[in-house]
Amino acid sequence: MTDRNQALFERAKALIPGGVNSPVRAFKAVGGTPRFIERAEGAYFWDANGQRYIDYINSWGPMILGHGHPAVLEAVQKAAIEGFSFGAPTEREIELAEAIVAAVPSIDMVRLVSSGTEAGMSTIRLARGATGRKTIIKFEGCYHGHADALLVKAGSGLATFGNPTSAGVPPEVVQHTLVLEYNNVEQLEAAFAQHGKDVACLIIEPIAGNMNFVRASVPFMKRCRELCTEHGALLAFDEVMTGFRVGLGSAQGVYAKLIPGFEPDMTVMGKVIGGGMPLAAFGAKREVMEQLAPLGPVYQAGTLSGNPVATACGLTTLREIQKPGFFEELTRKTRSLVDGLTAAANEAGIPFSADCEGGMFGFFLMPELPQNYAKVMTTDNARFNTLFHGLLDRGVYIAPALYEAGFVSGAHTDDDIAATVAAAKDVFKKLA
Repeated sequence: MTDRNQALFERAKALIPGGVNSPVRAFKAVGGTPRFIERAEGAYFWDANGQRYIDYINSWGPMILGHGHPAVLEAVQKAAIEGFSFGAPTEREIELAEAIVAAVPSIDMVRLVSSGTEAGMSTIRLARGATGRKTIIKFEGCYHGHADALLVKAGSGLATFGNPTSAGVPPEVVQHTLVLEYNNVEQLEAAFAQHGKDVACLIIEPIAGNMNFVRASVPFMKRCRELCTEHGALLAFDEVMTGFRVGLGSAQGVYAKLIPGFEPDMTVMGKVIGGGMPLAAFGAKREVMEQLAPLGPVYQAGTLSGNPVATACGLTTLREIQKPGFFEELTRKTRSLVDGLTAAANEAGIPFSADCEGGMFGFFLMPELPQNYAKVMTTDNARFNTLFHGLLDRGVYIAPALYEAGFVSGAHTDDDIAATVAAAKDVFKKLA
């Protein structure tokens, strides 16, 4: 049989850098030929050879309902007939903003944009404008989009290729970016002691999904909140990945249950709120958001922001996941997957650790869950690559990179989970 994936990849490489439009898709970290997807439905997609895969990347998170959910398809088709883009406001933008604000208590106002990178970049600009300060704090392994000032030890695709930062970013662009170790309270306290009066914001992935799946510890998160409050800095949660994915209240809702009175000052969102369409957002309390143009001096704009087709997709997705029992069932299935993989690895004697929250999960080929980027980088790349291709050959598609979290959708069934665990058990035996 002619491998159409390989043929398409060769065509793509002649025209597109690396043959892909986002680096991790190139399979460079794991080797082999990328799968070119032709169609998707429910928990599955099919490649150019007609091979079906159980999908655990979910378009890197947005497809929380699965592919082609009937209510979402109906909403998108209706919106497309009405018009692709107007460059003028629509009622649906208001409805989506209302849905986000109603579900996330820390947000009074929200601005819709078209990508997580755009939302993260705008959040940093707004934090600097609102505080009159320059310095931002981020953490090794946390990825906040590919804006220049944030491409410093950013995990994800950069970690995949072993680069600590990106070429094309002048040193002066990142001179006001402090990069600290994730979950290191002592280092955090020292940074604020030295630079606190200059810090505009601390931006963090509360559950980092770009060094696989690493949680911020409760003491660490509590100290982030305390120090930001003490020094007048804004605490920004990057929930592009975790927003409406780990729970209806997002990751900040998880921490609010563990830290009384906890909430961030600013929130970056994407992925699920667009339902698979290019849509993201950032939000905060009213006094901060009113610093944005046209009300305030901080400029931000976007031709396709609040796109009518994207908002139809996102709004319908948010309405579906708010139905009774959705997150309870999603959490149960994700936990079942993680527990099944752990049991299969243990049975084969493979070092393994895993964690999950809501419909997001991650695992490591090491006996204990890592707490920071440096520890993540010590995991066994070669063994992961063997696991990846073993699962791929058995019709299970996980992220083609060690440093990416995985996702379960509402469309995954118990049979899908069982088939995945069975495939993993077979591969673990070979690894052993």
